[in-house]
Amino acid sequence: MRKTPTFEELFRGCRRSAVHLEMRDGYMRSDPAFISWTNGQAIDPAVCWRSWLDTVGAATERGVSVRRARIVSEPVSDYIRFEHAVTDGLNLAAGEDVGWLPRRQATDLALPGNDYWVFDGKAALVNHFDGDGDSLEHEYTEDPRLVSFLATAFESVWERVVPHDLYRLV
Repeated sequence: MRKTPTFEELFRGCRRSAVHLEMRDGYMRSDPAFISWTNGQAIDPAVCWRSWLDTVGAATERGVSVRRARIVSEPVSDYIRFEHAVTDGLNLAAGEDVGWLPRRQATDLALPGNDYWVFDGKAALVNHFDGDGDSLEHEYTEDPRLVSFLATAFESVWERVVPHDLYRLV
């Protein structure tokens, strides 16, 4: 049985592209950074998420295109406000492109039931969460049909996203 690669291994092995689709209105509300932010404290992504910045930054420095699309309900949740607030210092600082799609504009899209990553169009990491948004497990697959479906779904969303610097929270 093949060992599931870690997130860091997937990024180190990535050569061309990594895409991520997020479809929840809240994640890990027990995250200390989120709690601090809700209490009005400033968040320094370089401190809170150093490993993320290093991992993704190394990939984008090698020329890997990293794109993240977020489908969000409007008016947005407090967690989405938090994500929006840290995107410049976290995702964009690591070299990602980030886009936002209001959920009402995604009604006619065929989308999977879970968030996921697709690496180089060949492998996917499906994210499973509990009802409160806490991570349960990651499901790794190289099944060509599933990876193709996920990549196609991402592109259908990406065609409609509003770039981060233009998206205004509602």
